[in-house]
Amino acid sequence: MKNFRYMAGVAILKLEADKCIGCGACETVCPHRVWKVEGRQAVIVDYDGCMECGACATNCPVAAITVNPDDGCGCAAYIIQKWLKGEGSEACCGSNCC
Repeated sequence: MKNFRYMAGVAILKLEADKCIGCGACETVCPHRVWKVEGRQAVIVDYDGCMECGACATNCPVAAITVNPDDGCGCAAYIIQKWLKGEGSEACCGSNCC
């Protein structure tokens, strides 16, 4: 899904590296391969691939990951609608950026 993008640099995705235990849950559950565990530490390898679904944050056992689509311009609902309806879709989540 490397070619599937909404807008560059808009996802609200944060990793508190000092909390990370390198369990790999984020890498396992992420549908867009945003995460990779390298040297027993999670790293964000494809920030712009994030659709802010929250699977990584929900499954992180130490709460090292924060995803908040309400604070930024990214919107999973918009991405999914655009994907399903095509490039010309005007479907949006209601944020001012779409």
